[in-house]
Amino acid sequence: MLETLICALFTILPDYLYRRFRQGKRIGIEINLFSVWYELRWGITGCAIMALTVITTLFYFHPATNSVVSYFRTVTILPQAGGRVLEIYVKNNELVNLGQPIFRLEDHSQRAQVEAAKAMIAQADASLKVAQTDLTEATAAIAGATAALKQAEEELERNVTLRDQGSTAVRLTEIDRFENLVAQRSAQRDAAIAQLAETQERIDSLIPAQKANALAQFDAANAELEKTVVYAGVTGRVEQLSLQVGDYISPVLRPAGVLVPVTSGRSRFQAGFNQMAAQVIKPGMIGEIGCMTKPFTVIPMVVVAVQDVIPSGQVRPSDRLLDPQNNQQPGSVMVYLEPLYEGTAELLPPGSNCIANVYTDNHERLEDESLGTLHKLALHVIDTIGVVHAAGLRLRLLLMPVQTLVFSGGH
Repeated sequence: MLETLICALFTILPDYLYRRFRQGKRIGIEINLFSVWYELRWGITGCAIMALTVITTLFYFHPATNSVVSYFRTVTILPQAGGRVLEIYVKNNELVNLGQPIFRLEDHSQRAQVEAAKAMIAQADASLKVAQTDLTEATAAIAGATAALKQAEEELERNVTLRDQGSTAVRLTEIDRFENLVAQRSAQRDAAIAQLAETQERIDSLIPAQKANALAQFDAANAELEKTVVYAGVTGRVEQLSLQVGDYISPVLRPAGVLVPVTSGRSRFQAGFNQMAAQVIKPGMIGEIGCMTKPFTVIPMVVVAVQDVIPSGQVRPSDRLLDPQNNQQPGSVMVYLEPLYEGTAELLPPGSNCIANVYTDNHERLEDESLGTLHKLALHVIDTIGVVHAAGLRLRLLLMPVQTLVFSGGH
């Protein structure tokens, strides 16, 4: 409408003024409802051609869209294992910090496993003390066996010496007895040494392995116990938390609620533009948005990124061949917008639906002295008609509350 009115000032109005003051034709007499086309045919035709040209140029070089939203992610509040709710620490719509507990499940079996693991650790410590006592006894047994063996060897050596000297005080049976005694006591010493080695092996390897196994079971039981308490994975606000003590919560069948991160979706907007704008919109372009959540307010934005693929062409492998005719929607060019000035979009809640314009700026190109006069004039016209689009955005924002609250029944 604004484009047509502006074009009429340069086409229909001069044509009418010529008819009125040069030819003397008056509205309602010579120029009436039936003759207006014939009388103002040049102005009307010129206005139509100019309006179509301006509108096409305007929407191509200064794209607009009604599909602007600030997407935000949510974190589902789920336990790692199913169970009945024993205690709830937070309320719905409450802000929680990272690591803050949200609710706790029944933990009787988990605590029993922890106590059993603690008992195994205590048993391993007790076994170590017993083995150290056994080690002392084995050391003493080796000393006693060594002394007894030495005494038997000395008696045997004394009797053998007397026999070799031809003494009649020595009997052969006595020598045989001492030889058997030396062999017996040597075996006792070897047994004591083996007992010492076995006790030392228990102290060095077996008992530490048993304790390590008990500690591992304690850690596993403690980890299972910690799973009964659900903590906040991010700092955010708890939503849709409808828990009651005694409710059964499952990580598969029934989530507990939703956690909305405080930073997700803030001051970043995603806009879907027509595919005709794919070659026009570039990072760094200036734009404006207006949202229903903050009416009568225009927020300057800047294009920070342009998605290099169009979602409608996404392919998921299946057993059916794709048919391009099934793509009813052509798909949009995804553009990411952020506020040009810090803090201007903080009051917009994530998920806000908005409208947006982006504007082509040829200021740097106009500084190129190699451009021709017509080229520079065309670039000036392109930049200038962006004002019409900016005025249109503001007019739509003025009418948005009326259109939403009155003509659409407040929905």
